[in-house]
Amino acid sequence: MDANLYTLLRSRFAHAMARPALVARDGTALTYGDLDDLSARFAGVLVSRGVVAGDRVVVQVEKSRGAVALYLACLRVGAVFVPLNTSYTGREVDRFLADAEPRVFVASQRREAQAAHVEVLGTTPDSPLWAEGLGCASHQDVVERAPTDLAAIVYTSGTTGVSKGAMLSHGNLAANALTLSRLWGFREDDVLLHALPIFHVHGLFIALHCAMLSAATVIFLPKFDAAEVREQLGRSTVLMGVPTFYTRLLDLADFSRADCEKMRLFISGSAPLLADTWREFERRTGLAILERYGMTETGMITSNPLDGERVAGTVGFALPDVETRIVRDDGEPARTGEPGVLEVRGPNVFGGYWQMPQKNAQEFRSDGFFITGDIATADAHGRVTLVGRAKDLIISGGLNIYPKEIEDVLDSIDGVVESAVIGVADRDFGEAVVAVVVARAGAAVTAEQILDVVRARLARFKHPRRVVVVDALPRNAMGKVQKNELRTRFGAG
Repeated sequence: MDANLYTLLRSRFAHAMARPALVARDGTALTYGDLDDLSARFAGVLVSRGVVAGDRVVVQVEKSRGAVALYLACLRVGAVFVPLNTSYTGREVDRFLADAEPRVFVASQRREAQAAHVEVLGTTPDSPLWAEGLGCASHQDVVERAPTDLAAIVYTSGTTGVSKGAMLSHGNLAANALTLSRLWGFREDDVLLHALPIFHVHGLFIALHCAMLSAATVIFLPKFDAAEVREQLGRSTVLMGVPTFYTRLLDLADFSRADCEKMRLFISGSAPLLADTWREFERRTGLAILERYGMTETGMITSNPLDGERVAGTVGFALPDVETRIVRDDGEPARTGEPGVLEVRGPNVFGGYWQMPQKNAQEFRSDGFFITGDIATADAHGRVTLVGRAKDLIISGGLNIYPKEIEDVLDSIDGVVESAVIGVADRDFGEAVVAVVVARAGAAVTAEQILDVVRARLARFKHPRRVVVVDALPRNAMGKVQKNELRTRFGAG
């Protein structure tokens, strides 16, 4: 049986080809039939470039309906879709290209790149690749795929500063999408308000797959703007967002239940949602946010219930087809309420990191459980609460940031002796990046000079919100930097 994800998606919306699929802010819509046709034409372009099953197609473009069609085209021809954050610098992109070795690289503008073919896709039909697709013969074939065949590689930064490509199969994505669309009650008359980026698992796979499986309509906004989202809520039934969405809606002084009369579900993920934000949102709107938890490597792992109590500060229960366990440092199962590392096994869990066999051996247990690196507790009913991270990870605005990558840049700056990068609580983004730097004696190193270097070398979401120059970093008896002490000293404000 063909396990190509596109075969599954199309089987669920084939009866609704005239229904609006992606609606732009101006009200114009691509129907499901339009989306199916455009993806077939883009598939024709890919085939003309020599793309065959298993080839990588790296994509760094702005959010658009054409970009969604390109993703679906990759599925159709069996290519491996590799989305990149649009704020990555050229230097960062070059590293990804060298690792993925794509047949085709699609960018927002023409540039030299390490790929057999470089294409340009803008946000409108007159951009080069889109225009070519419209004039190309429709390629209706859908290449048969096995559940284990790769559908996507999504890069997530590593603690060593080396990016890791999480390999997600057609089976991984299908299993998670089918479970979530059922668990969250998606139906044909839903209208999903989409203000997330689509280079990220949340916006591309979780949100759009749920909508397509139910042939729901998606209001497709280019980005999150609180005033615009508020206006569109009156036409919507579901919003998926990161905590920043909800804090910024609450910043609108008169935001209330009247703005949400048609809404049935607010979902939050990609970063911790503060319990105070959850409670304030419920007080203002009468609706309880459904918080869930997942990772690039696994899709969703847990979710609060659609029907039943949603508890502030928790991420709910393991999905029906997902096994979780919490393990202490000594390898023994944690007791009820005792913190430990969360491990997960299930059809949603990725097959490993691209071309990193040694890393894969470290990240998986012998019985197939993936070690998430997140510290969690579970109550007697299995409800999970995240309490920290074993890995030195910062999640800001739903995006993963690894301090070591930033520290490597800081430490290369003339006059900097060493650095430590920490995440501190931030109401808007969940966490904010703070850089603590030790300067060489007599060196005139300023925070602005440091930020200038970072801006040139790293994507914007990795930039420190604050740089502090100190005489020395606090260390323990073994010489390890005490980041907890730095978070205490510099966490306020």
